[in-house]
Amino acid sequence: MARILCIEAGTDVGSVALGENGKLVSLRENTEGREHARNLAVYVDEILRENDLDATDLDAIAIGKGPGSYTGLRICTALAKGLCYGAQIPLIAIGSLEALCRVALEDYEAGVLDLEEIQGSILLPMIDARRMEVYCQLFDEQARPLSEAEAHVLTSESFLPQRNSDHPLVLFGNGAAKSKTLFTEPHVHYVEVIPSARGLIKPAFDAFKNAHFEDIAYFEPFYLKDFLITPSSKKLF
Repeated sequence: MARILCIEAGTDVGSVALGENGKLVSLRENTEGREHARNLAVYVDEILRENDLDATDLDAIAIGKGPGSYTGLRICTALAKGLCYGAQIPLIAIGSLEALCRVALEDYEAGVLDLEEIQGSILLPMIDARRMEVYCQLFDEQARPLSEAEAHVLTSESFLPQRNSDHPLVLFGNGAAKSKTLFTEPHVHYVEVIPSARGLIKPAFDAFKNAHFEDIAYFEPFYLKDFLITPSSKKLF
């Protein structure tokens, strides 16, 4: 049995899920703001206790590696590395945009996604990167990547080939609303999908089976952009 603890914290949503052989067993998540430093370790402890487990009973830790919030990704990575070092288990990193796609597909299969048909669609998850910029990547309806992840400034020219194709373009994520006034084609659909660690479970299981592990000492999240510190304009002294 492959028992993998999954942690996702690249947006305002922080969540922890336990998967066994690619199936969801337990889930904890907070959608009310960035309380990752306070909540994630608590969620890990609750899930382990709920399932009568210790960290050493896990086979791996999986995280959403980004792109996303710099602070959230740092907190998530630090927690995962600590668990991996302590329990002597491997670390798995999954792209957060792929994980978001996996959540969308699960919601569609469960009948809770506001979309009549997903077959033949192009999926375009978008994570807010401030102003009119988003982190995004194109996927097919099976969450297979059609492009590389990028930091993209949205304009009326963005993704024109996909918007004008015969394939429905499905947008979701906390950055998707920025394009609503720009993308008005009839084949463009907007659906609500909330990031969750449950989106890591299936790809993490696949990575585990293929021994696709990270170097715990040297692994860094996929920030995609450099973290910029803006000096305060306030006079402190």
